[in-house]
Amino acid sequence: QVQLVESGGGQVQAGGSLRLSCAASGNILSTTAMGWYRQAPGKQRELVARITSGGSINYADSVKGRFTISSDNAKNTLYLQMNSLKPEDTAVYYCHFRLVRGLWEYDYWGQGTQVTVSS
Repeated sequence: QVQLVESGGGQVQAGGSLRLSCAASGNILSTTAMGWYRQAPGKQRELVARITSGGSINYADSVKGRFTISSDNAKNTLYLQMNSLKPEDTAVYYCHFRLVRGLWEYDYWGQGTQVTVSS
């Protein structure tokens, strides 16, 4: 079983920075993608940034140039460095891992961490 635990959320003023962490435990050797999603009140969950096992990195247009996704494989930890935060970045941020076992894909989610950006 894979468990994901996020940390690092909080409240910050516009223009500030936060770094989110996602610690993964369990068997994650077959991870094909890992990333960060967010969900604001009344909105659908959306992709923020993602790293694939092939090394591709994708960002939502709204965060390009401000957010950086990275991972420390030795620590089984995924990070999201968020700079120049805006009020519209306010949301619950979720860590996501996708694993493949045989013919099946499995999606794992963290519990979410709240990010609030005040103007």
